[in-house]
Amino acid sequence: MVRAEPGRYRVVALGANRSVEALAAQAKELRPERVAISDPALERQLRQAVPGGTEVLAGPGALAAIAAGADVVVNGVVGFAGLPVTLAALEAGKRLALANKESLIAAGPVVQRARATPGAEIIPVDSEHCAVHQCLRSGAAREVRRIVLTASGGPFRGRPAASLRAVTVEDALAHPTWRMGPKITVDSSTLMNKGLEVIEAHELFGPATGIGYDAIDVVVHPQSIVHSMVEFRDGSIVAQLSEPDMRLPISYALAYPERGGVEFGALDWSRARSLEFEPPDRKAFPCLDLAYRAGRAGGTAPAWLNAANEVAVQAFLDGLVPWTAIADVIEETLDGHDGTEPTGPDVVMEADRIARVRARQAVERRFASR
Repeated sequence: MVRAEPGRYRVVALGANRSVEALAAQAKELRPERVAISDPALERQLRQAVPGGTEVLAGPGALAAIAAGADVVVNGVVGFAGLPVTLAALEAGKRLALANKESLIAAGPVVQRARATPGAEIIPVDSEHCAVHQCLRSGAAREVRRIVLTASGGPFRGRPAASLRAVTVEDALAHPTWRMGPKITVDSSTLMNKGLEVIEAHELFGPATGIGYDAIDVVVHPQSIVHSMVEFRDGSIVAQLSEPDMRLPISYALAYPERGGVEFGALDWSRARSLEFEPPDRKAFPCLDLAYRAGRAGGTAPAWLNAANEVAVQAFLDGLVPWTAIADVIEETLDGHDGTEPTGPDVVMEADRIARVRARQAVERRFASR
């Protein structure tokens, strides 16, 4: 976005977990005041690679430390590790362009309290939630009847449950539409990504609209042109359409409440196209209903869901369990949820730790029985 609209934005800080070479290259191009690396072992390498005068922070709290120094904070950290950045940005009263859904899902009540900080706001970068955010500008929050999230269906759309027992990692990573990291791509193949997005939608839009989980639906739309929809109480449905291009929601979050100045994902209406919609196959993809179950349970159940999913997906990627065991591990872990309420970040982190232990035990049982 910075390259696309020269002079509109100034990058004041950049951070990464371990991608030190990419971080250094961006620092040389964009000249931020500060850079941060989560892995302290990479601090020296980063210091040697960035331009002189650049402040370097390193260690587990480095990414959160740079979150308070900008007008807009983009959180693209993968997984539960993004929670400290989310909280730091909101507690500093900043606009958070949120691409890290896991922090909002696992720590929803804690994030909501931070969100109440004067000046703090969340603009979602997920294409689906960005679409809902745009659609909601068409009417008052009290007029919303239903939110409909669209799903591409992933690489296994249309396949019966029995045919999914032997899918490989390569099969699961062959997404038909989006190019994403391995964890998110596997989530798409199981429809857990959509389940997590249901919880995220409830956290993002539920407080303003008053809608519950029964009013958040999922529909499979393989063309990925309609990114989501909002139904209003008079029956009118407003949808956001564009070609699949993640630069559009990023641009929207950075420029809000204005619009970006570059046409990302513009549709060519001079050619014929068809848009298809179908209900998800909940038997073949049980992760979707597991997410609804955790969301409705509330408390730290979504944190347990997210932790168990991260463990199960990694176990699948490592060849320890088959694809179909991802849902089994999550379900077994959720069955042991202790009902703890998320009173603070430490409670959420402890819930995450306990759930990961339970999920690893479930993985080990299945691996030992193979």
